[in-house]
Amino acid sequence: MHYKVFGRKTGLRVSELALGAGNFGTGWGHGAERDEARRIFEGYLEAGGNFIDTANGYQGGQSEAMLGELIGPERDRLVVATKYSLGTTPAASISHTGNSRKNMVRAVEESLKRLKTDHIDLFWAHMSDGVTPMEEILRGFDDLVRAGKIHYAGLSNFPAWRIARADVLAELRGFAPIAAIQVEYSLVERSADREMLPMAEALGLAATLWSPLGGGFLTGKYRQNDGDNRASKLGMLVHAEKSARETALLDTLLAVAKESDASPTHVAIAWLLEKARRSTTALIPILGSRSREQLDGTLGALNLRLSAEQLSRLDSVSAVEAGVPHGTIVGSQPRYSGTETLDLPIIPVA
Repeated sequence: MHYKVFGRKTGLRVSELALGAGNFGTGWGHGAERDEARRIFEGYLEAGGNFIDTANGYQGGQSEAMLGELIGPERDRLVVATKYSLGTTPAASISHTGNSRKNMVRAVEESLKRLKTDHIDLFWAHMSDGVTPMEEILRGFDDLVRAGKIHYAGLSNFPAWRIARADVLAELRGFAPIAAIQVEYSLVERSADREMLPMAEALGLAATLWSPLGGGFLTGKYRQNDGDNRASKLGMLVHAEKSARETALLDTLLAVAKESDASPTHVAIAWLLEKARRSTTALIPILGSRSREQLDGTLGALNLRLSAEQLSRLDSVSAVEAGVPHGTIVGSQPRYSGTETLDLPIIPVA
């Protein structure tokens, strides 16, 4: 596994694939028991990975607790990220949710206990609550950095305008910078090409990409519908073959996989890795494996290099509508691949 600097706001070095620990535990009724979680964790480290991503609410806190048992002997070589905002359980009170400073400080202390560590390498606000001022979030992050409780801060699932404002505010006020964003991104979900990823590149923010397989959709397994999958058991964060676009995408993905003598999983992750190689900032897919078998199958993507023609087909079939104002600017290019450069006319001012 290769390593890269985590954006232009840090000197942190992380592996090119992160391990998402959302499946560590069974609090959601779908996940990995302790022994299987250990096998996943050990397999990821054996492959050279060093970047683990979790959240206080994953599996009702079980994910952090399991990680706390696993990371101890390896703590210094690992980059551990966790999140706050959504609460640890569905019954969390109003004071235990949201982006407020009060909830942030409480959540950090609880996460430190579950993780059995004295610091969190990367601490995310999990999702915008729409009410907490960005100044409050930034000052809270800054205080935690100064106290040594966290090393870096990031914004997950926030709109681009709030992230851009946070970046400027942190710079002007001397707060710890926002180091990264986290957003859903895959061949089946490319909305981030419109605003999020261009913003991250422009501002030098790293981007961690969750659900790189579209909740399992890009494996092709939902066409068999065997019932033993996230769609049937968890019923959330899953894409489906609901339109001609998804059907065309899956058909193309399966065709490229056959041509490459690889699995659809390998092709979907290899496409992301190639996009990361072309980026001027760090793009890190997060693998959310539920078993060691799934992890081993996914890691095989590291050995696959797609041809320029295959990449072009996948880019084209997965592209999203540019939307306003991008469609107006691009003009004759109604779909947006995220790699265009614009040659705009000079308009004289009277």
